[in-house]
Amino acid sequence: MRKNSKKKKIAYAFIAPAIISILVFTVVPIIYTVFISFTNYNMYHLEDFNMVGIANYLEVIRGSISKVFFPVLGWTLVFAAISTMGAYLIGMGMAVLLNNPRMREAKIYKSLLIVPWALPATIAILAWQGLLNEQYGGINNLLHIFGIPGIPWMTNVFWARVGIIMVNLWLGFPYMLNVCLGGLQSIDSTFYEAAKMDGASKWQCFCRITFPVLTKLSIPLIVSTFASNFNNFGNIYMITQGGPARTGSQFAGSTDILASTIYKMTTWSNRYELSATLSVISFLIVGTLTLVNLHMSGAFKEVD
Repeated sequence: MRKNSKKKKIAYAFIAPAIISILVFTVVPIIYTVFISFTNYNMYHLEDFNMVGIANYLEVIRGSISKVFFPVLGWTLVFAAISTMGAYLIGMGMAVLLNNPRMREAKIYKSLLIVPWALPATIAILAWQGLLNEQYGGINNLLHIFGIPGIPWMTNVFWARVGIIMVNLWLGFPYMLNVCLGGLQSIDSTFYEAAKMDGASKWQCFCRITFPVLTKLSIPLIVSTFASNFNNFGNIYMITQGGPARTGSQFAGSTDILASTIYKMTTWSNRYELSATLSVISFLIVGTLTLVNLHMSGAFKEVD
């Protein structure tokens, strides 16, 4: 009994730093954010703030902030969905091509295609910021050489969003490429041999064997990537800072997602109560979507 008690104390001593770190840096900020969302704490009430109940949530859902919240939420979902599925489909397509044993240069291509993933994200994003510059950016300069007018990457809402998604796809597909390459190695070659004996074409083999197996293996990673893109503050803010401006809104621009809108509400407008409310709502949305997707996919079901 004494030996077991001593072992338990030693075990608790080893895990205590991790538990304390989680409590201090994760649990406490979450509790504080939830608490602030039920108050009127902002630049006008820094010391005399009061509890206001669910007034902030009602303001976001059906008050004046709803005119900002719902358009931003819609664009956030579109941005996250296209970035995630687009990167996955591009990565899968390239993985299938590079998995061909007859392609001798496959290792070279793999090394080149993994470069966007290997580069520090900040450096890559800043490089794209320069490429998308309307006046001296590399893309518009190249178009001018061929007599094509430059694209208003930073001033036109449509092209600004296209540019953001393009950058996110470029940064995201190498990860999906490696995921799919690993998944392809787990598919037994006898499946393809049996399918060929039954007269199946390459496209039928892909639709009936490759795609279902890869998708089933990749669903947990796809869900986590969607959650990451849903809160992808860095790409948005470093390239466009949320611009172009949105008419009638001081809190969010046309390319702002919920994460960058929360940042602007906190640092630009000092509306801490609204930013905390949006943070809680964002967490609930991502958490709910993640749980639903994982439950429907059966990714973590126990197999006998």
